[in-house]
Amino acid sequence: MMLTSNPFAALEDFWPPLVMQVYIVLMMVAVVLGTLFDVHHKGSAKFFARRKEKSEAAAQRHLSGGETVSMAIATIAEAAVSGEFCKWPRRISHLLMMYGFLLYLVTTVVMVFVYAGGAHTPAILPALWTIGALLILVGGLWFFFFLRVNVAYDGASPFHLGQADLFIGSLLASVAFALVWGYVQTAHANQIATWILFALYIFFTTLLFVSVPWSKLAHMFFKPAVAFQRRVEEANGSSDLPSPAAEKYIVRS
Repeated sequence: MMLTSNPFAALEDFWPPLVMQVYIVLMMVAVVLGTLFDVHHKGSAKFFARRKEKSEAAAQRHLSGGETVSMAIATIAEAAVSGEFCKWPRRISHLLMMYGFLLYLVTTVVMVFVYAGGAHTPAILPALWTIGALLILVGGLWFFFFLRVNVAYDGASPFHLGQADLFIGSLLASVAFALVWGYVQTAHANQIATWILFALYIFFTTLLFVSVPWSKLAHMFFKPAVAFQRRVEEANGSSDLPSPAAEKYIVRS
C-alpha cells in the first residue's frame, strides 16, 4: 500500500541508493548556490549591511545580548505561525504549505538516506510523506487558484502564469507527480508509465530547486532577516517607519 511502502525502495532494483542520495545533495547545493547568486545579483547582502550600519548610527539606545536573542526568538516564533500575514486565508494556506513541505522533505531525506539498501522502512514514514504532500497540495492549490495577488485583487485568470508563479507551480507539479508515481508504483502498474511519472517528478523537482534565483524560494530566507532587522530598529529607536500613533493621525487627517 502507498501509505506504508517506501516509494524510493523500488528504485534500488535499477540503480544503487547512492544515485538518489547524490541527487538530493545536488539539489541542496543548488539551493545554496542559487540563494547566494540571488543575494549577489540583487545586492541584498549590501542592502542589509548598509541598513545595519545606518541603524547602528541612528540608534538611540544600545541593545543588550539578551534583548537581541529575545527578538530573534520572537522573529522565529512569528515565522512559525506566518504572522506576517494579516488575513487568515493566506496565513492558513502558507502554514499548510510550510509544514507540509517540511514533513515531506524530512521524510524523503530519511527514507532515501537511512532506509536504503533493503532496510525495512517503518510504515509511519511513507504515511507522513503522503500526508506532507497532501498538505502542500491543499494549501498550494488554495493559494494558486484563489489567493494569489493577481487573481484575488487584479481579476486575472488563475491559469495566467508569470515568473512569480515559478515556485508555486513547480512545487505543486513536483508533489502531484510524486504522489501519482508513488501510487502507480505500489499498485504494480505498467512499468513504462511508472518511469514516465518518475521522470516528470524528477524534472519538476529539479526545476523547483535550480530555479531559486528566478523564483520566490529565496524569499523564505530573506523575510525572517528583514523582520528581525525591523524589530532591532524599533527597539533601538532607529526605525524610520511611522509609529502607530502617527499612522492613526495620518489616516484621520
